[in-house]
Amino acid sequence: MTAPSTFGLSSEARNLHWLLTNLVEEVPGIESVAVVSSDGLLLLSSDPDRNEAAKAQRTRKGPRGSSADLATVVSGIGSLTIGAARLMEYGGVKHTMVAMDEGSLFVMSISDGSLLGVHGSADCDMSVVAYHMALFVGRAGHVLTPELRSELRKSLEAESTGSTR
Repeated sequence: MTAPSTFGLSSEARNLHWLLTNLVEEVPGIESVAVVSSDGLLLLSSDPDRNEAAKAQRTRKGPRGSSADLATVVSGIGSLTIGAARLMEYGGVKHTMVAMDEGSLFVMSISDGSLLGVHGSADCDMSVVAYHMALFVGRAGHVLTPELRSELRKSLEAESTGSTR
């Protein structure tokens, strides 16, 4: 994982970056992670395609372009499952798991409609991934305030404009 610069960020934002980095590096089989706001905007990612060198070396399967693609899928699945839960009158959605032939997708609610999305390899242990996602959500949920979401979004925007120069 290419770690984004956390220079100039609040301690809460740096802590979330650390938690996300730890999740990706400590849990076998996790390919990429995206934290998405309730309106579908990418807030935080483990984007392995952050730079051109990583793109050239990429051999794994997964979301085509970047974690922005993962964020789009996570947002769509989150919206679909929330709608289904409302229709069925079963309460809120806690998590969604999609098992595919060559990988897995996990979506878990964080807070205020924010979502944690994880793309896992085909051989990942789904229960281990889900457990560590729940730990992340438990640690991140209470600090993911509107102010912090705004800071994370601005940080991603600044990073993307800086990398295109």
